[in-house]
Amino acid sequence: MFFDEARIHVQAGDGGNGVVAFRREKYVPLGGPSGGNGGKGGDVILVVSPHLNTLINFKKQSHFKAGRGEHGRGKNQQGRQGQDCLIAVPPGTVVYDAESGELLADLTQPDQQAVVARGGRGGRGNAAFATATNQAPRLAEKGEPGESRWLRLELKLIADVGIVGVPNAGKSTLLAAVSAARPKIADYPFTTLVPNLGVTLVDDRDIVLADIPGLIEGAHAGAGLGHAFLRHIERCRLLIHLLNGISPDPLGDYQAINQELELFNPALADKPQIVALNKMDLAEVRRRWPGVRRALQRQGVEPMAISAVSGEGVPELMRRVAQTLEALPPPAAAEAVPVFRLPEDEAAFTIEREGDGWRVRGRRIERVVQMTNWDYYEAAQRFQRILEAMGISRALEEAGVQEGDVVVIGDTELTWGEQ
Repeated sequence: MFFDEARIHVQAGDGGNGVVAFRREKYVPLGGPSGGNGGKGGDVILVVSPHLNTLINFKKQSHFKAGRGEHGRGKNQQGRQGQDCLIAVPPGTVVYDAESGELLADLTQPDQQAVVARGGRGGRGNAAFATATNQAPRLAEKGEPGESRWLRLELKLIADVGIVGVPNAGKSTLLAAVSAARPKIADYPFTTLVPNLGVTLVDDRDIVLADIPGLIEGAHAGAGLGHAFLRHIERCRLLIHLLNGISPDPLGDYQAINQELELFNPALADKPQIVALNKMDLAEVRRRWPGVRRALQRQGVEPMAISAVSGEGVPELMRRVAQTLEALPPPAAAEAVPVFRLPEDEAAFTIEREGDGWRVRGRRIERVVQMTNWDYYEAAQRFQRILEAMGISRALEEAGVQEGDVVVIGDTELTWGEQ
């Protein structure tokens, strides 16, 4: 089975907690705070492995989690960073955010990496809060939670040449004739249910070919098998358009396939093609070849005639493929696709009534709540000052909050009070 789509969940590591500690050396009676910061959480990173060619590994495992950062310690010792989670993917993997559909990465080169979930920063220890007016702070932060998200992975095969055509045109037979690939071959439509890759050597040049399952009219909209595999043609630099010599209408097939390519992605219509009429080992095809050739020449196409079974015309076809590839510009290096967003105001927040209480939402204030260590009184006082500085306290009062009301921020429930 060929797996070219997967959905996985990634969870970066939480940051380690900062600690409250003080120096206690014998001859340093007023040593001051020495609580270290927590370590950063590990990232989740996708890494391209040239040894993989499908996404089948994600059928067995779909959840991945990086390591948490270690907590800080006394004597100003910072916690160790959490271990990164490295996930191997095959070349040609395209990564999307499953919820928003945003393109995150297009991974094509061996060992190329993409960070898809960042670890949370470590919480600060009490040494970081020491000031001239508070030389012995008794508060520390918790670590920031790591990012988590669902990802959608798509695989687009990376090949020099894609072999396209209607079902039973002989694409798999041609691939088997020019390479060591051994695809399933039989005399009925849709023998090929998955893309096949093969490598052939022409004039000391390695050429990678992909046999794409047969396309039919409506493939761009999901008809037949084409919708699932059309994207594998997008990375090919050249197409071999194979015509079925015993088809009732080879020229109609030619027009229909080109239309499906253009409807799926207009850029496919601009890809160079080499058109070849297959099955010249049959007398019927030999008789109709001159008429097919003249009709295609009138359209500005110079076709070739081959027999993938007997090998007739196949060496000439592959030499023409090699010459065409040599004349084409080199493939462009993969570039990150910029995503433009309006700058997000982290300090922005919203307040809304929720049942008998209130709900405060905002990126910065939710992060502050998650990192506040409520075991320390000074930490609670600091949080109160942050509410006032951000204008949240006043906004709650203007909204009508009363003493004793429950205020929910993130996953934390707080009770509103005048003090």
